[in-house]
Amino acid sequence: MTNRRDFLKTAALATLGAGMIAEEAMADTKKKKIYLFNINKQGAAPKMKMRFFPYELQLRHVFTVATYSRTTTPDVQVEIEYDGIIGYGEASMPPYLGQTVKSVLAFLQKVDLGQFSDPFQLEDILAYVDSLSPGDTAAKAAVDIALHDLVGKLLQAPWYRIWGLDKEKAPSTTFTIGIDTADVVRKKTEECAELYNILKVKLGRDNDKEMIKTIRSVTDLPIAVDANQGWKDRQHALDMIHWLKEQGIVMVEQPMPKEQLDDIAWVTQQSPLPVFADESVQRLKDVPSLKGAFTGINIKLMKCTGMREAWKMLTLARALDMKVMVGCMTETSCACSAAAQLSPAVDFADLDGNLLISNDRFKGMEVVGGKITLSDLPGIGVVKL
Repeated sequence: MTNRRDFLKTAALATLGAGMIAEEAMADTKKKKIYLFNINKQGAAPKMKMRFFPYELQLRHVFTVATYSRTTTPDVQVEIEYDGIIGYGEASMPPYLGQTVKSVLAFLQKVDLGQFSDPFQLEDILAYVDSLSPGDTAAKAAVDIALHDLVGKLLQAPWYRIWGLDKEKAPSTTFTIGIDTADVVRKKTEECAELYNILKVKLGRDNDKEMIKTIRSVTDLPIAVDANQGWKDRQHALDMIHWLKEQGIVMVEQPMPKEQLDDIAWVTQQSPLPVFADESVQRLKDVPSLKGAFTGINIKLMKCTGMREAWKMLTLARALDMKVMVGCMTETSCACSAAAQLSPAVDFADLDGNLLISNDRFKGMEVVGGKITLSDLPGIGVVKL
């Protein structure tokens, strides 16, 4: 007789897969251990239990963008346990998200996963989580990531396979160099130039050209730039983009404030480089209005509430003939590895948040020869250190 776990695994592969072959999955079940449900004396199925706690991320260097500097990032770690299997998630909160450890903890305390008997019901569970407040995207992402990790472990498959992706198509990740003095920028560039295939440079202040010239004195690697809404005048933005193209820059992210959408559209239509939305795009509902104003979108789990909505955003952007980038905040390998599951389907990846901290709790997605390298571990592909 087929047990309940085996049935759920087969059914979920059919509904969640978007490309995973059922015959292959069934063959896998014969080779791998099939976990049985632990039924108690009353015949009840196990319940999901969630734990969470604050965890401050320590940055290796002072991180400076157009609007602030910091040496730490507040974070909350989440664990969801079901039938002895644990899924890991996290909420990372850089200042501009407007969320705090206190707000994340308060939100998570409202989440009651015990009302759901089937962790594979991701749509229903995450719709419920999303309904608990209009914001709290990082807190919602923490639950979403942990659930995806749990379900992937129950399926005994990584999410890139469940989504039908080829891990060999994962791109190189950019490595970020924050705004700083010429000497510090030069030193940082020297440290990373041999390890990565593409760099990312934060611009948006009055030393933009100095930043690029300093890096170019060290390396001729391709560069992506992120102005973080720092350019306010559209002609200045377009002039900068033309100059940047001459310096070997390959893309520009969020050149102007999100409120100036018409100006951004004017710049994008004349830009010699692709222009990606970051602050202008948060969630799925934002994507359609950006068609024509940007070349592509940058999807970040902490903004869009997690992997489920990220996949929908990627699918919609492709339907609108837009390019896609997957990014991250300063995060442990937990959230970075979750985002990396999408990476074989994107044009650009900026998944270096775990490389910027000194106190990672996990081992997961790795950068080998500058390229995102996904493991075959199930779920989001991490192990706790």
